[in-house]
Amino acid sequence: MVKDIWLNLPVKDVVKSRAFFTALGFSFNEKQGNSDHSACLLVGEKKVPVMLFSETVFKSFTKNEIPDTNLSTEVLLSIGADSREEVDALFKKAVEAGGKIISEPSENGMYGGVFADLDGHQWNVMYMNF
Repeated sequence: MVKDIWLNLPVKDVVKSRAFFTALGFSFNEKQGNSDHSACLLVGEKKVPVMLFSETVFKSFTKNEIPDTNLSTEVLLSIGADSREEVDALFKKAVEAGGKIISEPSENGMYGGVFADLDGHQWNVMYMNF
């Protein structure tokens, strides 16, 4: 049986990516993947690990080229918020930290939108009031 899930993302600059996610209020596992080549971002109450690897390290695992996030979306990471205000606050922080809005938060059965981080990875932030 599967015990855990670890997500892995390639980034151009681990130090800058770490600063970006810290500005958004995320924390990091300081014991694992804590170097100029990797960082362990912790997401949500369950602290799901999202490993941020330098592109060189990531490519050594996958043996593939890194997709150009300006031309394609490799993955859409969805995270839940506790309120509409929390969604809006996270979007504001993302823009202030250098992120890009893909779709502004709006109501569509739930409240949310999508922003891209410094490397173009898309994050769908949503508040579900049901």
